[in-house]
Amino acid sequence: MWLMRQAGRYLPEYRAVRAQAGDFISLCTTPPLAAEVTLQPLRRYGMDAAILFSDILMLPWALGQGLRFSEGEGPVLPPLRTSEDLAKLDRSKLQGAIEPILDTVRRVRAEVGDATLIGFAGAPFTVACYMVEGHGSKEFAAVRTMAYRDPVMFGALIDLLVETTVEYLAAQIDAGAETVMLFDSWAGVLPPALFRAYVIAPAIRIVNALHARYPHVPVIGFPRGGGLLIREYADRTGVQGLGIDTTVDPVLAAALVPLNVALQGNLDPMLLEAGGPAMEEHTHSILDAMRGRPFIFNLGHGIVPSTSPEHVAELVRIVRAA
Repeated sequence: MWLMRQAGRYLPEYRAVRAQAGDFISLCTTPPLAAEVTLQPLRRYGMDAAILFSDILMLPWALGQGLRFSEGEGPVLPPLRTSEDLAKLDRSKLQGAIEPILDTVRRVRAEVGDATLIGFAGAPFTVACYMVEGHGSKEFAAVRTMAYRDPVMFGALIDLLVETTVEYLAAQIDAGAETVMLFDSWAGVLPPALFRAYVIAPAIRIVNALHARYPHVPVIGFPRGGGLLIREYADRTGVQGLGIDTTVDPVLAAALVPLNVALQGNLDPMLLEAGGPAMEEHTHSILDAMRGRPFIFNLGHGIVPSTSPEHVAELVRIVRAA
């Protein structure tokens, strides 16, 4: 087991390190600090994996698209709306910009012990959502409209993100990541045709490229909000692991997804915040649904900052004792 956002604001030790860094991008690009917060959940809870502390938007940042994180507002970027905007992205900056992140991977790998080190990137569609919209959104109307109205330009952006995501994840593997995860957090805003074009098809390209170079490194995909299309995603992409979000019935997921693909998930983060009998009951129901198949216990999305660390400790106890 491990938990999405297991290193984060709910931990007092994280908040202490975050205060040292000054701003979020500095935290992600200061290797001693980023390595420290990556390792904190392992020290406290004994998780089976550490996931690199970073952000899915460090890739557009590395390509030269301006990025800042505003308190209470989330990520803000200059909206990418024209071919001229796309042309300004500079792929030659990538390797130099990500070097501090790779240094973090190397530092964690040296200290992680028997736990697995997971590297990650945002999937092309989800990263494109922020790049085009310029900020978070519930609907991501601008990016969906672009996909329909200007498929050539949107396809060029997706192509760039596929190629640079492969570079980014390969560099993490070379630095010591033993597994990598592809987060498609906004896949669920797409209808099936666009889901196939901009979620499944890019994932196929990324997984194939990585497996050609690193045949023994597993890839976990997380097409959040994919619904019944998770079966097609699992069948076509070649991932070894499939993250399922909170909305997915684990019994249905266990029936839909082939046994050669490990499932990962999917406790509601609000159950973790609530704790108590409800959390225990739902944890056991997930574990019961997954018996007899490869499974990684996790949440259906990330830990919320108001979660009590004691509730996380109790969840670990429940899963370990099951």
